[in-house]
Amino acid sequence: MSDLLRLKIIIFIFLMPFLSTAQTSTPEAAAKDEDGVQYPQYKFKGLLQVRHLESFGDNVDAMGTHHSGTDFTQSTFDIKRMRVGLNTKLSEATEVVVLVNLADFKSDTKGKVLENAYGKYTFNKYIALTGGQFRPAFGLEELVAVDIIKSFDFSNQYYEFGKNGWTSFQIGAAAGGAVDIGKLPISYFFSAVNGNGKNQAMDKDNGRQYSGRLVFGLSKKHKINLGLNGGMGKVFDEKVFAIGADITSDFKITDQLAFDLQIEYKLGTNHNLYFSLPADTRVRGLDDYLMRGIYFLPNFRYVVNYKKLTALEISCRYETFDANYKVDPNVKQTYTPMVSLEFGHAYTGRIEAGFQIDRFDKNIPNTAFYNNEVFLIQLQLRL
Repeated sequence: MSDLLRLKIIIFIFLMPFLSTAQTSTPEAAAKDEDGVQYPQYKFKGLLQVRHLESFGDNVDAMGTHHSGTDFTQSTFDIKRMRVGLNTKLSEATEVVVLVNLADFKSDTKGKVLENAYGKYTFNKYIALTGGQFRPAFGLEELVAVDIIKSFDFSNQYYEFGKNGWTSFQIGAAAGGAVDIGKLPISYFFSAVNGNGKNQAMDKDNGRQYSGRLVFGLSKKHKINLGLNGGMGKVFDEKVFAIGADITSDFKITDQLAFDLQIEYKLGTNHNLYFSLPADTRVRGLDDYLMRGIYFLPNFRYVVNYKKLTALEISCRYETFDANYKVDPNVKQTYTPMVSLEFGHAYTGRIEAGFQIDRFDKNIPNTAFYNNEVFLIQLQLRL
């Protein structure tokens, strides 16, 4: 199937709800619940992120990869995301969510484009069931959309744990809800997934990865939440695991100035790396191929409300991550200072500028494991 044909199919899929809305606008065709609310209800969503990248590293391209030769690009414009989404509420309890990233058509689309594709049934606040392709709750970043995070993109650990089936878009089923134990609010999430990424025809090995998350609301005033994550499973009949902990807080310093902080730690088996290596090059067993990382993301937000400018934000994420710290350690430290101008509310419009600075214990020529400094300007529009 050609990329053009895929694009036509996707456009047709997203036009269908609007055509069906016109067809079901008559009282005879519309379904209403006991309170007279009409279903289905459609909510269209979109996100555009375009950016300019400029590399200041020696022989390092705009994407952070080192080159020994001279044929590479250090300055470029890029479309990071062009997402189109549709949330359909079939009833008060039932919804279907679809999300695609059309920017994936700029390269090989295999395993890409379709991101969310799931149905959710909410019984009550205590339990909701989800099935399909979704982001399993395993950390802070899983519960926040990329367009409202306080940095340019998700962390290094998010993407590496995604390659190992714990985060990012996975196919499976999940349950979640919230309870109050005394005055302590607790949210819980449990997921069972194939663990081999999005848009796969079937599981690769008959294995499953199970993960759980608990979030404790420690302070409502300062929005202090503690999250604990744990996961286990089997990949090619080998046991794998992952654990994590995170904390968030949001302090209102004045009526206009606020400070929020995110801290997240993860540790787990890097079975994706292990099984990608030829068997004769694996120097130890799977249990020794471990990844771990931690990041700190402080953010200051100053509400301006001057003409079209809503707020000014300043953040700087610091992350240290090692994809194989026991067998072949090479710590990657990433600094991401950023200034953000918000236009409208809820990041409807956003202009971001800053750097992504990577430092490795060991530079490896002609790879992305090489010291680099990339300057970014990003325009974000969402609806």
